[in-house]
Parts: sequence; structure tokens; C-alpha cells
Amino acid sequence: MRVKPRASKSRVVGVREGALEVAVAAPPVDGEANAELTAFLAKTLGVSKGAVSLVSGDTARFKTVSVRGVDEATVRSRLSEALA
Repeated sequence: MRVKPRASKSRVVGVREGALEVAVAAPPVDGEANAELTAFLAKTLGVSKGAVSLVSGDTARFKTVSVRGVDEATVRSRLSEALA
């Protein structure tokens, strides 16, 4: 997933460079953008904040996240809905 910090609002933007692109409102300072990303994904996917965790990419634009409690098809469906 590619993350764009300091956006006007957090939202799913689309697919870019083969990765899902998500804009987050928080700046990339002291983990604020990462926290905003996990909270936004949890809300979008309908899971608790604790169910979404950052696997890799703490300080990079490209990140890998893990989502517990929902299957891949549900994740894809809900992210597609967020794009619309």
C-alpha cells in the first residue's frame, strides 16, 4: 500500500504503481500518519483498531498491513466501495 500523508482528508485514492494508494490527513511525524492509516483502515473495513497492524514500512511510503477478523474478499470489497 502506498501512503500519502498531509492530505486534506483520509481516503482511498486508487491504485498506483501496483499498490493501493491511501491518503491520510496526518503528517509523517512521530508515527502520526501510521496511526491515522490504521485507524482509517479499521473504520473503512469495519474492524477494531487493534485488528489492523503495520507489518512493514514504518518510515516508508510503501507499507504492508495485516487485518485480522475479515477475509481477503471482504477487504477487497470494502476498499472498492471506499473508492466509489
